[in-house]
Amino acid sequence: MSSQFSRRAFLKASALLSGAALIPPRVAAQQGATASGTPPLPPPKARITSSVMLWTLKGSFEEKLATVARAGLQSVELVSEHLAWSDAQAERYKIIAQSYNITIDALLAQHNWTTRPVTMVNPAHREAFLDDVRGAIVWAKKLNVPQIIVVSGNEQAGMTREAQFASMLESARQATALAEAADLKLILENLNSKVNHKGYFLTSAKQALQAAEQVDNPHFRLLFDIYHEYVQNGDPIPVINEAAPYVAVFHVADAPGRHDPGTGAMKWDEIYRAIAKTGYSGYITMEYLPQGDEVDSLIKSVTQMRRDLNPAMPPREPQPSPA
Repeated sequence: MSSQFSRRAFLKASALLSGAALIPPRVAAQQGATASGTPPLPPPKARITSSVMLWTLKGSFEEKLATVARAGLQSVELVSEHLAWSDAQAERYKIIAQSYNITIDALLAQHNWTTRPVTMVNPAHREAFLDDVRGAIVWAKKLNVPQIIVVSGNEQAGMTREAQFASMLESARQATALAEAADLKLILENLNSKVNHKGYFLTSAKQALQAAEQVDNPHFRLLFDIYHEYVQNGDPIPVINEAAPYVAVFHVADAPGRHDPGTGAMKWDEIYRAIAKTGYSGYITMEYLPQGDEVDSLIKSVTQMRRDLNPAMPPREPQPSPA
């Protein structure tokens, strides 16, 4: 992430933030560098964009953005935070993010999807699912977000897996037509049903890949969650090698525990090297619950990611915080 902020965006953000209990972006970034060492900056033309799911961080939306900026990440992703925003708030938060040179790269279409009939796998839910996609497109345009996350939903009683998969494909095709018309991308996420999402249908990245291949549209791609694939099916590397051309985003967390990479049993150096060998050039998003200081945790995780993706890169570990 470039250390040069847009002066116009910064002044506009400062005007909007006048009187608010928030450190101005440039000052916050400088304080972050002092507290946690120099954030690891990507090259100006980084092939892979670092991101973080904001639900994993503590504090207000503004405080979360400040944490991300201090850690040197380039982008963020949303679940349903934006749904409560007025147009004025949406513009304000967009300006704050821009003042940090942070983009918003994805948001979820189906809020509260476990309690609402918005699955992709039941034809009776399709119109409600498409309504959610239409609503997400409006938000994506408002916030300059290029990608919309969709989830299969839970398994449906009385339906075979074959029928549910066929319904998921048809839902994906119809939703992709909406996304294509808006020049956006839908990304389908695999989740695990063993620990985190009991009853979820699409628990295999391999099956998600099959869906992407059959939809066969560049506006429909995969959100490959490496943590969920590992928990459900074991070693993710064979599927990464096969699926990478269809992946728009990889999500990262260690298992067991869903904490920082390196705190569990997953072999992140091997996983990142496998991703690098595919020539992947999308987003890699931290979606774990940080242990200890959030800024230090993110700096360490992203430094490791960049080093393993590019073995020629010299080590650049975060400096210890001053006493």
